[in-house]
Amino acid sequence: MGRILSIDYGQKRTGFAVTDPSQIIASPLDTIETKSALQFIANYMKNESVETIVIGMPKNLQNQDTHSTSAVKKFITTLKNTFKDIPVEEVDERFTSKMAFQSMIDGGLKKKDRKNKETIDKLSATIILQSYLEANSTY
Repeated sequence: MGRILSIDYGQKRTGFAVTDPSQIIASPLDTIETKSALQFIANYMKNESVETIVIGMPKNLQNQDTHSTSAVKKFITTLKNTFKDIPVEEVDERFTSKMAFQSMIDGGLKKKDRKNKETIDKLSATIILQSYLEANSTY
C-alpha cells in the first residue's frame, strides 16, 4: 500500500503532509517554495510509493471559488498530466489555516514560533490529509 501525499497549495509556499505506509497516521512533511512543488513531489516519489495525492481546494464560506481557486485548479491539471497513474483528490480546505494556528496554540508553541508561516502551511496540509482519511475511513 502506498502513502497518501497531501498538498496545501499557496502562491508563495506549498505545504506537504503524508501518511504512513498503512495510511493511518497523517504527519507534516515539509513546506517549500511553490515554484519547486512539482520537483519536490517527483523527488519524493523516487523514494516513496504514493498511491493518491490529496490537495486542498480553497472555497469561501458560501462554497464559492476564492482568488486562489483558479491557481489550484491549474496545479491539479499539471499534477494529473505529470503523474498520470496517481489519482488526485480535492478536499475542502476551509478553516484549515485557522485550525493549524489553533493547534499550534493548543500544542504550546510560543508566539514567535506561531508566526512561522511555513509551519502553518505544513500543518494545514496535515489537517487536509486527516480530513480526507476520516472521510474515507473504512473503520
